[in-house]
Amino acid sequence: MDNCIFCKIIAGEIPSTLVGESELSIAFNDINPRQPVHILVVPKHHHTDVAALAFDAPDQLVDLIQLGSRLAAEHSTGSFRLQFNTGIEAGQTVFHAHGHIMSTTPKNGMQTTTEESSALA
Repeated sequence: MDNCIFCKIIAGEIPSTLVGESELSIAFNDINPRQPVHILVVPKHHHTDVAALAFDAPDQLVDLIQLGSRLAAEHSTGSFRLQFNTGIEAGQTVFHAHGHIMSTTPKNGMQTTTEESSALA
């Protein structure tokens, strides 16, 4: 996709802090982290969202989750969140499937909301 920021990162046209890679996925630090650990895990092939990825290329989704899980184990204390936002109303802002690997500890100065605390349980 010509205007997809993640496609441009994958192609090396936009720099990023790469933290992991597999045959089918890459992972890099979020440029606006919401947690001490906030890594984006992205399939190398463009799919609009995780639902499209699951239907069109389940092998790529499995690879993405495996890479994300490995990186979460390396960068967190064992507990982490893997979050996919699908659609504008769910907060998706980049329409290239991607997962957010996040620690469960709020970033300094950030408070965890009651909703976030409930989601962690």
